[in-house]
Amino acid sequence: MSKASINFFNEETSYILKNKRAIKAWVAATIAEEGYVLQELNFILCSDEYLLRINQEYLDHDTYTDVITFDNSEELKTIVGDIFISIDRIKENAATFKHALAQELCRVIIHGTLHLLGYRDKSKAEKLKMTEKEDHYLSLLFKD
Repeated sequence: MSKASINFFNEETSYILKNKRAIKAWVAATIAEEGYVLQELNFILCSDEYLLRINQEYLDHDTYTDVITFDNSEELKTIVGDIFISIDRIKENAATFKHALAQELCRVIIHGTLHLLGYRDKSKAEKLKMTEKEDHYLSLLFKD
C-alpha cells in the first residue's frame, strides 16, 4: 500500500497556502481521531468559475459554492478523496463573517474532510453536529 498523503493543488488561482505542513498534520490527526485510515486526500484550491463548472458537470447544480467533496474510497473507514475549495468564496465568506482568511479556509478544509468522515449537513441537526465538529477541530489548530 502506498504511503498516506495529503496534497494541495491550485486551479485558476494564485493563492498561496501558508503552513501546509501544520495543516496536513491537523487534517491527518482529525482523520485518525475519527477512526479512519488516510490513504490519499487532495485539496484543490480554485476559482469560483472552476468550481462552478465542477458543480454543473458532476452534480448538476448551477450555483456557486465554497466546497465540493468527492469520496473516492472503496473501503469502509478509508479516506481517498478530492476536496475542491473556491478561494473566491472563502475570501467573500471571511469578509462577511469577519473571520481571518486562514481561519475561514481551514473551516472549509475541515468541513470537506468531515464529509469524507461520514458527517452530513442536510438537516438542522446534522448542520449543528457538523458545526460542533468544525469548532472542535479548529480549536485544536488555532490554539491561543
